[in-house]
Amino acid sequence: MNTDATANPPLRLGTRRSKLAMAQSGLVAEEVRRRTGRPVELVEITTYGDISKEQLAQIGGTGVFVNALRDALARGEVDFAVHSLKDLPTTQPAEFAVAAVPARADARDVLVGRDGLGFEALARAAAPGTARIGTGSPRRMAQLHAWARTLGVEIETVPIRGNIDTRIGYVRSGELDGVVLAAAGLERIGRLEEEAAELIEPDQVLPAPGQGALAVECVASDTHLAAQLAELDDPFTRAAVTAERTLLAALEAGCSAPVGALADLLVEGQVVTEMRLRGVVGTTDGRTLVQLSTTGPVPASDGGSTDLAPFARMGRELADEMLAKGAAGLMGERAL
Repeated sequence: MNTDATANPPLRLGTRRSKLAMAQSGLVAEEVRRRTGRPVELVEITTYGDISKEQLAQIGGTGVFVNALRDALARGEVDFAVHSLKDLPTTQPAEFAVAAVPARADARDVLVGRDGLGFEALARAAAPGTARIGTGSPRRMAQLHAWARTLGVEIETVPIRGNIDTRIGYVRSGELDGVVLAAAGLERIGRLEEEAAELIEPDQVLPAPGQGALAVECVASDTHLAAQLAELDDPFTRAAVTAERTLLAALEAGCSAPVGALADLLVEGQVVTEMRLRGVVGTTDGRTLVQLSTTGPVPASDGGSTDLAPFARMGRELADEMLAKGAAGLMGERAL
């Protein structure tokens, strides 16, 4: 009998089966092992979002990637799960706890373009209106079209699904001129430098709320495990995504609505003093955008848990301003 294994059983980490999900779950698993001394095994789970070929907006948005993992948690088949935070619905079920939001990776989008061309070069090189850019995100569609118009050109956005290799394959085959992906995904599988033609700055395309961040979730009743996982939490990332996701929730927008948001922490020396929150809502053709920003002070930490209320308030207030400017009429999908 293996008494060590009995006394210190491995923690079971539920993860989607994709290469990206396995990579980012592996990073979390290694950190949990380092901090707790407990072994961690990955449990691969297939979600409906992984097997469906329909567009995300038609099958419930990115939340479809979450439900199977939560079901496994509820049944006790896994001890905790790792999600891309941008996939989590903004309403948090009481039976689950986001125990940790680790330090965020690059929140920007990235363009993988044919012949290594960036967005402006692709848009100008093609005949008018014929540059074909693939993305499954209405948020990206809206902002890419608006960006093209500032250059005096038009583009065509093509809805796509699939894993990273599938999406990049559209460019390699010549079917598309470019595809837009999350930079964090390429970074986590070690292919950002190899594949990126252009890192897209937020001034051009704001990322999805929570993009680049991970959520480590367990059942709320397992307070001991939640406390252990909480050691992975990064308070500044938690504050930033709280502002972004509160804005999304206050807009009553679903995960696949054309909403972008990014909270930047402003630093003086070694002290974080302010947060700037930017938000955008637009029609998918990019002809109408509501884009606003706000700034607010970051409360001094007393060394304990960070008070998230000011960041949530910032998100709600910016959402109210955007709604007053007509944002509600620009979203094709409203959360119920």
